[in-house]
Amino acid sequence: MDEEILGILRAKLNLSDNAIISREQSFADAGLPIMTDLIIEDGSKIFLVEIKSRVTIDTIARLNLLKQVLKTRSEIKYASNLFPVVAGKVIPPREEALAKEVAITLVQLPHSIKLSTSEYSPKKRIKITSEKAWRVISRLLKERTTSIRQLALLEDVSYGWAHATIQSLISQGIVTKKGNYVSIFDVNKLLNGVAWERPFENLRATEITIDYNSAILAAQEISHALKIQESKFAFTSYTAGGLYTGYAVRHDAIYLYLEKKEFEFFKDVFGNRKNTGIKARIYLPDRVVFSDKREIESIIVTSPAQTLLDLAGLGYSGLDIAKVMVDGYARI
Repeated sequence: MDEEILGILRAKLNLSDNAIISREQSFADAGLPIMTDLIIEDGSKIFLVEIKSRVTIDTIARLNLLKQVLKTRSEIKYASNLFPVVAGKVIPPREEALAKEVAITLVQLPHSIKLSTSEYSPKKRIKITSEKAWRVISRLLKERTTSIRQLALLEDVSYGWAHATIQSLISQGIVTKKGNYVSIFDVNKLLNGVAWERPFENLRATEITIDYNSAILAAQEISHALKIQESKFAFTSYTAGGLYTGYAVRHDAIYLYLEKKEFEFFKDVFGNRKNTGIKARIYLPDRVVFSDKREIESIIVTSPAQTLLDLAGLGYSGLDIAKVMVDGYARI
């Protein structure tokens, strides 16, 4: 650890000789896929420190979000007396003003100082909800225990990508490795990470009341009609999850992906202007969701991998059915 940087931090933050400095603190236990470069505990004060060559809005936003979330969770160790800090060689005026506005301390580092990328840059984090990463992860859920090379072969991705994905998950405590074999170690952290990265409800485009009292019947008849129309669609979330698992889910709504150009047709054909009946919650896809769809009980549904991703994206409300689906994923 660079003593020059620590010396600057000690002076700028007015640290005592008793300050305890820890490297690379993960907050996965708080359901946050975020890591800071340093945690400094000095008496009752706790400093969350990021060290950057250039201070960016993204760094400020992540630290501010981390501070706000932790302060609302009294059961977490870092719930009070939090002081976010960004130390950087380049601090643009816009970022300086923004940091001041959200009470983040900026520490100017000398331009001549050398930062070790391996020591002070956050370890590369793969976005676990990206299409390629989720293919690797969902395959690992299906295989239970396998090698990284086998994951790459089964999902037709490069070994380098599969390795980077798994290493990122290992660093977060989600995956464990024994010899050449890897397996999911903490399902809760995985599902929490998905909910944080890709909240499913952010994809909801509209909600329409339809003239049905049964979700299953509605999904069957809508599937039939949209197939004839040659529309691109697929039911997902609770609708698909219930069909895959047999898990009892709410029956007051159906959930489906639909292309935007089909919205008016859907509303004209199935909408109920009396506002009586169940709800159709319609989502715009953020990736390819129609290529691997399946048909179950005459209902067109998203693939198991996509369905699990969407259920996990519901956060706490979808946690139970997501766990049920993970438990039986190898059999689906």
